[in-house]
Amino acid sequence: MADRLTRIAIVSSDRCKPKKCRQECKKSCPVVMTGKLCIEVSSTSKIAFISEELCIGCGICVKKCPFEAIQIINLPKDLDKDTTHRYGPNTFKLHRLPVPRPGQVLGLVGTNGIGKSTALKVLAGKLKPNLGRFDAIIKPQYVDHIPKAVRGNVNEVLSQKDEREMKLELCKDLDLNQVLDRDVGDLSGGELQRFAIAVVAIQHAEIYMFDEPSSYLDVKQRLKAAQVVRSLLRPNSYVIVVEHDLSVLDYLSDFICCLYGKPGAYGVVTLPFSVREGINIFLAGFVPTENLRFRDESLTFKVAETPQESAEEIRTYARYKYPSMSKTQGGFKLTVKEGDFTDSQIIVMLGENGTGKTTFIRLLAGLLKPDEKGEEDEVPEFNVSYKPQKISPKFTSTVRHLLHQKIRDSYMHPQFNTDVMKPLQIEALMDQDVINLSGGELQRVALCLCLGKPADIYLIDEPSAYLDSEQRIVAAKVIKRFILHAKKTAFVVEHDFIMATYLADRVIVYEGRPSVNCSANAPQSLLTGMNLFLSHLDITFRRDPTNFRPRINKLDSTKDREQKSAGSYYYLDD
Repeated sequence: MADRLTRIAIVSSDRCKPKKCRQECKKSCPVVMTGKLCIEVSSTSKIAFISEELCIGCGICVKKCPFEAIQIINLPKDLDKDTTHRYGPNTFKLHRLPVPRPGQVLGLVGTNGIGKSTALKVLAGKLKPNLGRFDAIIKPQYVDHIPKAVRGNVNEVLSQKDEREMKLELCKDLDLNQVLDRDVGDLSGGELQRFAIAVVAIQHAEIYMFDEPSSYLDVKQRLKAAQVVRSLLRPNSYVIVVEHDLSVLDYLSDFICCLYGKPGAYGVVTLPFSVREGINIFLAGFVPTENLRFRDESLTFKVAETPQESAEEIRTYARYKYPSMSKTQGGFKLTVKEGDFTDSQIIVMLGENGTGKTTFIRLLAGLLKPDEKGEEDEVPEFNVSYKPQKISPKFTSTVRHLLHQKIRDSYMHPQFNTDVMKPLQIEALMDQDVINLSGGELQRVALCLCLGKPADIYLIDEPSAYLDSEQRIVAAKVIKRFILHAKKTAFVVEHDFIMATYLADRVIVYEGRPSVNCSANAPQSLLTGMNLFLSHLDITFRRDPTNFRPRINKLDSTKDREQKSAGSYYYLDD
């Protein structure tokens, strides 16, 4: 019996279609053949039911299902006695809960679909844990993180909620003063995110929870948001944060729980670890306290010396120049200093939101004409493939049709399949309708479309948005490999620091007043560019000796002061 309890059966409700199949799962099940009701399904059923008690784990039904709707998963031993919540028979199961500590920030890290939001809902009392006995529980109401029910302007809503008399201070810290008169419904993604953080932070509570507070925010805003979150700590308050930007999570947290398992099937919360140890365990894919490996390979951030380092090799790269130019749009002026780039190179654009990164790209693409430009020469026009920051799906058919229609040659090419589609796990999405995809799935499809279009320059705006920590690293590797093999150039806008430093061969730093008057420097090396950018933000970075990930030094720590006095804000040595 003990052995049977360590297995779960998952039937995907959006893939299982009993009316369209011949019930192959039931007909092929050896346990059903002996007369036991291991799999129950008929053409009138909405979904197949699999008895986990009777299942022997042979996996025949998994292979026979024409819609790939079944997973039979053997769980690590001893897990079943600590099931916290299960949504229903043959559905997702969460084991254990993170335990917050008073006066400290608990960070949660794990892939999408592994139970982080479920754990938050249980801790917040929005979801009643049923300990796996789901037949007696009424399904609770789901509450959206930023309620669609919020009406009125920003100032009114904040004034209503202001229990801690912190409105003025928080509006300054979160750059909300300029949107106070705007209606909540008219806010952009970044403004909405900062508003949501403010709404939580101005209320009195014992437990504060933040689900991905950094999305849509630039690096400066992420650090500000992190400081606001930490300011909520009191001896008797608890703060829990789910965050995929690992450098922000590191900066924010006092201790970490990792979640591992199989997305959409089951999730397990580890015991708490120190911040460095917790994030390194997640990246290594191995939990030493449980002697358990949950990912085949570990993720490291060793920045390989780019092949362009040696003088002989540089000669083989095509060089492109662009002149100095400027562009005024409404009340905003961008001045671009002349620069050059080569093929097989990724240039990361670093700057706050509203500093003209997209304007610069549109100038390069010929979509905008400069007001004035340097004497030297014309702005060369390039074919550009562009992945915008906001992806709004309008395509009414499946992912397969979309790829076939837009990037047929690449999609059929075995090399593109190996380098791009397989690592981004596009195959699993092929038969889904584009309009039903989640944010992270849409992002992966959009990256695939962008890289699949033949172009000279690939412009990729925030490839990390909606992706979990693991997918971000995979996406960064895909972009790097593709650009190198295809001998093209990529300009990338990225606010996730780990991703930005992993991708960048060179960087363009934007300076000035956002939305008013900004300038784009010429591309420079990663080290000098990062030093310049970080000195504006007044933060320093070191590298973790185990996996080389960049880590933000705590403000005014010994390391922070040492690096600032040496002028070495970005530390590249191992």
